[in-house]
Amino acid sequence: MPMQSPEQFDVLDVLIVGAGISGIDAAYHLQTAFPGKTYSILEARDAIGGTWDLFRYPGVRSDSEMHTLGFPFRPWHADEAIAGGPAIWNYIRETAAHYGIDRHIRLGHRMIRASWSSADARWTVEAQTKDGRIVRLFCSFLYMCSGYYSYEKGFSPEFPGMNRFQGQFVHPQEWPEALDHADKQVVVIGSGATAVTLVPALAKDAAHVTMLQRSPSYVVTRPSKDVKAIWMYRHFPRKFAAELTKWKNVLYSITMFYLARTKPEMLKGIIIKGIKQQLDPDFDVKRHFTPRYNPWDQRICLVPDGDLFAAIRSGRVDIVTDTIEEIVESGIRLRSGTILPADIIVSATGLIVQLMGGAEILVDGVPAKLNEKLVYKGAMFSGIPNLALAFGYTNNSWTLRCDLTARFVCRLLTYMDRKGWSVCVPNLPDPSVNPEPLLDFSSGYVRRADGVLPRQGQKPPWRVPQNYVKDLASFTFGSVNDGTMNFRRTSEADNGSRVSNVHSRATV
Repeated sequence: MPMQSPEQFDVLDVLIVGAGISGIDAAYHLQTAFPGKTYSILEARDAIGGTWDLFRYPGVRSDSEMHTLGFPFRPWHADEAIAGGPAIWNYIRETAAHYGIDRHIRLGHRMIRASWSSADARWTVEAQTKDGRIVRLFCSFLYMCSGYYSYEKGFSPEFPGMNRFQGQFVHPQEWPEALDHADKQVVVIGSGATAVTLVPALAKDAAHVTMLQRSPSYVVTRPSKDVKAIWMYRHFPRKFAAELTKWKNVLYSITMFYLARTKPEMLKGIIIKGIKQQLDPDFDVKRHFTPRYNPWDQRICLVPDGDLFAAIRSGRVDIVTDTIEEIVESGIRLRSGTILPADIIVSATGLIVQLMGGAEILVDGVPAKLNEKLVYKGAMFSGIPNLALAFGYTNNSWTLRCDLTARFVCRLLTYMDRKGWSVCVPNLPDPSVNPEPLLDFSSGYVRRADGVLPRQGQKPPWRVPQNYVKDLASFTFGSVNDGTMNFRRTSEADNGSRVSNVHSRATV
């Protein structure tokens, strides 16, 4: 549908884009710190929840425990620490309603362009509705909480012969609601978090499921219920128990990541030993569950209660490590010559990394090339004013870092209000700073995103430590005016005139 001319003008202090976990978290902190500030949340989809509204494939669940993935201000207290997608979606929806955040959300509004004007010290944001209308909004601060991947489609390679396949070919991101896999032969292509979630869930009803992987990933078993957390919630006040549980899990994750970087062979041995204990003695663990890389060079897959290994032991699931030669009418021909029969092929082959929801970002009319920018504290971009980005951890729960970013943004806005500043922008770093990849990961989706993601430097504030304790200290106690952030104010008279002119056209 062709886009129409803008028909609505709103003026806001802060505009949040994205109504998933990070967007709801950002809104909570913003309205708590600034009851008088105006804000809205733009959400491209017809429902809140982000990832947890998008993914509907069988067995979808968290790949982090919920005591750190949940909201710190409304802690998760259900027994299931590894929760299913519908439970997480309900939790997000109920939290938004509980704090009145849902009243600020505009569903079905996809941001297509954001333009910063230095002369006006504000962003002009254009959003497209489902029926093609264009809504224009003005805001002093733009807060992007739209995630890191495209919601339009997932990544799926063009396998030779795909058009010949007589069965159904699906991607988990676009799971058909009416897809019936009962008593079917299913092949799941992939070895990452989505694949290890799908396979045991499909195996409950399918005739047989094969997980076809080009190379294995590290897989660890973790109880779906955190018995220590359950005990603490029963014996301590809820807030105290939540904080203890969070720190227990944070420190555990930091320790594991530290071991992965300092003693990779030791951690590798622990993981492989754990896998061998859950499979038959003659199972080829070296071929199917021993990666060529070290732990945490790619994300480690979580298997609650060992459900994947139980499905393998039952005989309902096979793991095949090979490469695809071609898709044939009845399944997949492998390079080894073997044909895997399939009624359904699931391409659990990853995501397409995308920042800003794919919207165009301009600064004074010039497109901002994010892959040429450096990240400031992992939350802002060099040379882009009054814009923050929620981007979580790769080695810990996503929400942990997004919540720190939200609190930092509130500190920043408080400082600007107190000093009368209108604009904040991280200064361009010293030319001697050598840009490095933002994510120290070898995963396929990260390598494919090399031309999309911004860069980081060698030292703070341009370095992203991937460490909650370090970030907590930096965001909470570090100076807002640290010599890197540049501030300026606009003339009160000019600003008043501009705002008056905008309000004269606005529908608020």
